[in-house]
Amino acid sequence: MTAARTDSRAKGGLRRKLGTAARLVAALALAGGVYTAFAPSSQADDTPKQQALSAAAQHGKQLYDTSCISCHGRNAEGVKDRGPSLIGVGSAAVEFQVTSGRMPMGRQEAQATRKTPKFDDTQAKQLGAYIQELGGGPQIPDGNLRKGDLAAGGELYRVNCSSCHGFSAGGGALSSGKFAPSLSPATDRQIYAAMLTGPQNMPVFGDNELTPQEKMDIIAYVQNMKADQDPGGWNIGAIGPTTEGLVIFLVGITSLLFATLWIAGKS
Repeated sequence: MTAARTDSRAKGGLRRKLGTAARLVAALALAGGVYTAFAPSSQADDTPKQQALSAAAQHGKQLYDTSCISCHGRNAEGVKDRGPSLIGVGSAAVEFQVTSGRMPMGRQEAQATRKTPKFDDTQAKQLGAYIQELGGGPQIPDGNLRKGDLAAGGELYRVNCSSCHGFSAGGGALSSGKFAPSLSPATDRQIYAAMLTGPQNMPVFGDNELTPQEKMDIIAYVQNMKADQDPGGWNIGAIGPTTEGLVIFLVGITSLLFATLWIAGKS
């Protein structure tokens, strides 16, 4: 009788252990099923993002993935020692760098230089649209950007731009192998974008520093200088007192020397 009671207790304990294990397995299975049903997958994350992009931005993403991703990262977060993050730079910065041929950059150097663009204007705007939708940032306004006041633009240019780009917008040297480029090949949109985003060594002139109208005044002045750049004749390189002083010295000293020799010969 004692043996039967012991056997019964053993069977009851085994049933309780099996029941506990079964309930634990069922609870884990239920939790796993709920997580699988409601947790977003990586594919589900990517799909809405792709669907949310405009048609232009989708084309821009394709261009980005083939030409920009190695330096700026898969999500434009930047790659150390290769390229900065593009989050927040806006379409204005992208359009400036791409249409001027500065990006894609051929090699690492002190400053990206202007060259023949790899992408046309449409592709540049598509790239800009992708970066704009990815992280936002400044944008170039549409329409005529040259509807400004020449006199006001000249004053603003002399105060804000001439110290680096020169009074004739011919550019100038900076420190550490850097330079302020000539504005001769720059388009209206490129000049506006440069003021708005401050590429490389240039300061940013936001709308709180130079209003959109003031930016257009400067553009009107700069582009007018191109049309009538040398009203006085030969510009002698248009780089200021260096060449002017050299010409004055050579012409003046040479003239004085010949005059002295002529007078000496007559006496």
